[in-house]
Amino acid sequence: MTDHVTLDGDSLTPKAVEAVARHGATVSISDRGRENVAASRARVEEIVDSGQAVYGLNTGFGQLVDTRIEGSELADLQTNLLRSHASGAGRHLDTEEVRALLLTRLNALVKGYSGVREVVVDHLAAMLNERVHPVVRSRGSLGASGDLAPLAHLALVLIGEGEATVDGERLSGADALAMAELDPLTLVPKEGLALINGTQLTTGIAALLVVDAERLLEAADAAGALTTEVTMGTTANCDPAIHRVRPHAGQAAVAEHVRELTADSEIVESHANCDRVQDAYSLRCLPQVHGAARDAVSHLREAVEVELNSATDNPLVFAASEADSRATGTDDAVVISGGNFHGEPLALRLDYAVSALTELAAISERRVDRMVNPNLQEDHLPPFLAEKSGLHSGFMIPQYTAASLINEMRATGRPSMDNTPVSGGQEDHVSMSATSAYAAKSALENARTVVAVELLTAAQASEFVSDSLAHGRGTSAAYELVREVSPPVTEDRSLDDDIEAVAGVVADGTLESRLAVALD
Repeated sequence: MTDHVTLDGDSLTPKAVEAVARHGATVSISDRGRENVAASRARVEEIVDSGQAVYGLNTGFGQLVDTRIEGSELADLQTNLLRSHASGAGRHLDTEEVRALLLTRLNALVKGYSGVREVVVDHLAAMLNERVHPVVRSRGSLGASGDLAPLAHLALVLIGEGEATVDGERLSGADALAMAELDPLTLVPKEGLALINGTQLTTGIAALLVVDAERLLEAADAAGALTTEVTMGTTANCDPAIHRVRPHAGQAAVAEHVRELTADSEIVESHANCDRVQDAYSLRCLPQVHGAARDAVSHLREAVEVELNSATDNPLVFAASEADSRATGTDDAVVISGGNFHGEPLALRLDYAVSALTELAAISERRVDRMVNPNLQEDHLPPFLAEKSGLHSGFMIPQYTAASLINEMRATGRPSMDNTPVSGGQEDHVSMSATSAYAAKSALENARTVVAVELLTAAQASEFVSDSLAHGRGTSAAYELVREVSPPVTEDRSLDDDIEAVAGVVADGTLESRLAVALD
């Protein structure tokens, strides 16, 4: 994991977002990024000096776009914008969400089309490096006109208002800046709007979601492979010939992964010539279902990678030579109003990801049922995997928990399909992308827990497979890691901590790392 990220507006990745947001990596701004910022600011000043009416520089906002603001009030205009728009509600963002928000907003400004001064980006970088974390309300974004309310709560700290935490202590914005030896800023034309107009809350959460979802996909393959072994299933469903004639990328990748995970498995080989013709769908169709989920996450990643390195506020400031359309400006610089703040490219894919994660969890739960259900089990597995079934309930209730989580996921709506016009009808179509991001984050957490239940259950089922038979290269690593955090169940005990512990080694990348070593 990198401990430092250099920002240039073009190369930020989801992994880098995780490094900064979760692991405290520091940031700096590249020379090219500084040149971009300086050039963009010079264009804004040229246009302001021209005296032309330009949205966000010397007009009101939203439906008040036709209200002209006099020069003596331009600084107040930007400050008032932050104050009025910091009207969110709900829980406060957690630390990793705030850091992702800070980072992605900073990188968008460094791209050089927002017109802020270097001191603004320097302050944002210093806040990340000194761990000054604004207190940000989570609700209030409609995912169009940007994530306005959350970003306004963040930006207030730059002017010494609002609140922030430093080393766990909640302080006023002014005191928090002082802890980092920073002075409050007085904003100049365009800066207030540039700070709050963009998709950065949605993008930051989505970037972390991509990292988490890709880890979960690896874990789900391992769980499914381990279940295949302990239920005496076959890996013939992963034969390359099957997937060559239906060449979906995710499907083929999962089939190959399961073959690698079960390579050298004596358990699989022990019944290669048995009488069973086919496995149930939850085993046989693992490559198709996991593969489709993998494709959905890949689709989200594509959008996130673009969005991380995009200019998403409005209006945007260009050199005159860059713009083809008629726009407000001078011979050297133009300001163009558009809709890059609209979160639809992320919202739709986040909702798609929720569907994919729900199906990933659903097929995992069906495999759990096949291991514990006495009406479906193989002869070597006792009812509910309890050594003394009846006296002990064994793994009966973890399957209930998985079923409950899936029901919650299935009840999740599709926020991107909703629309509530605002700002007097000027902003008459919104994406609800932040709501989609929160829904996807919740779905991811639930799916991870369901897969943890499967890993835990499959490890327990393994205790009833002959000791003389070895697991595969990858399934052995998965089994051993589960056993490091959860001993076999020989008599009934509470399993909530065990489930959480297994989910934890999926979430923090430990399982992913162990599998990589085992399969290297």
